[in-house]
Amino acid sequence: MTPSARISASIEVLADIETRHRPAADALKDWGLSHRFAGSGDRAAIAGLAYDALRRKASAAFLMQDAGARANLIGMLRLQRDLSPEQIGALFDGSRFAPAPLSEPEQHALTQGSLTGAPPHVLGDYPEWLDPHLARTFGDTRAEEGAALAQRAPLDLRVNTLVADREKAAAELAHLAITPTSWSPLGLRLTPGPDAKSPAIQSEPAFLRGMIEVQDEGSQVAALLTGAAPGEQVVDLCAGGGGKTLALAAMMANHGQIYATDLDKRRLAPIHARLERANARDVQVRTPRGGRGAPDPLADLRGRIDLVVIDAPCTGTGTWRRNPDAKWRVRPGALTQRVAEQVEVLDRAAALVKPGGRIGYITCSVLAEEGPDQIAAFLDRHRAFRSEPAPIEQALGTAAADFRTAVLSLDHGLLMTPRRTGTDGFFVSLLRRAA
Repeated sequence: MTPSARISASIEVLADIETRHRPAADALKDWGLSHRFAGSGDRAAIAGLAYDALRRKASAAFLMQDAGARANLIGMLRLQRDLSPEQIGALFDGSRFAPAPLSEPEQHALTQGSLTGAPPHVLGDYPEWLDPHLARTFGDTRAEEGAALAQRAPLDLRVNTLVADREKAAAELAHLAITPTSWSPLGLRLTPGPDAKSPAIQSEPAFLRGMIEVQDEGSQVAALLTGAAPGEQVVDLCAGGGGKTLALAAMMANHGQIYATDLDKRRLAPIHARLERANARDVQVRTPRGGRGAPDPLADLRGRIDLVVIDAPCTGTGTWRRNPDAKWRVRPGALTQRVAEQVEVLDRAAALVKPGGRIGYITCSVLAEEGPDQIAAFLDRHRAFRSEPAPIEQALGTAAADFRTAVLSLDHGLLMTPRRTGTDGFFVSLLRRAA
């Protein structure tokens, strides 16, 4: 497909997303199924265009004075891909499979339009209803933080120290042009281009041998900050597919016991194969049986656990780089629901922790309601707990001092963001029960 044909296809996908109010991944899959002539490189390029357009949906609409799919794509090419009006015009030439030529209003917007005077939610490319929420966390820098969340994310890998060290894994993956991550001593990073196909990491021999896992550096750091140590009894309360379970197992060097569970047993399905591949032998998966009201699979662990890790359900505002369409689909009701779920899981964790034990609360959200507010409310309900500083030096070693400067310190925890730490957005809080 020609570059112009790829643009036409991406406009079709964007229109489908907007008309049918569906996730971008579903629209892209359907497009691929109905256009089987498109090669994998074409599909990757079309997806890149569509996701970049969704990243710049608000600012493109402001620039173009038009919120339609075509205007979204045109505005993105100017703002995100930094194409000149002449370059954009050459792509929109009306030839076979190309989009129709630029109209006079479109040409005027590209040559005379700007983001001067745009409000923060436009400059930061996030929904307007979230502006007061982001202002609570970031104040006058919320537009810059939002803009960083609108950029493409790199692909981060965590080296599994049960199988290899970072130097060995890096040597195995040298053909992928990887670099070490800035904060995590276990991380490797790839930065594909905007139209490039994602590398087939799961087909790499290093992955198949359990040497690496795909995990954002922020998630790696969050796990390290829990301070899980060999010999401890640990519960991963919202284990899902097992990403943090695997990180904890490596931290504990297969000494001790991890109990991995999740209220949604379907999310646990991938964990078994991942544990086997990673050589993680200290993990017991507790799969819930039945619906609400069924026996608690962790009932026998109450008051016995050294560390409960909560990768809490949340709005996912910290992962917008990876899920740019999700930010346009999130609604106030979702925030209310997630906050209620966080209360439930925190209270459940409190019952498991033994005297002197701790909770590591992690959420991939940048909203105060899901971070500091949630922890403050927990401490009011559970007076036996107190918040304590994260063990940054122990977790990050020589990178600790720079990390302290970069990260945002909030009441009862730390907040990583793409703008500050180059990671996804993660809030991390440590809570210790009195001995």
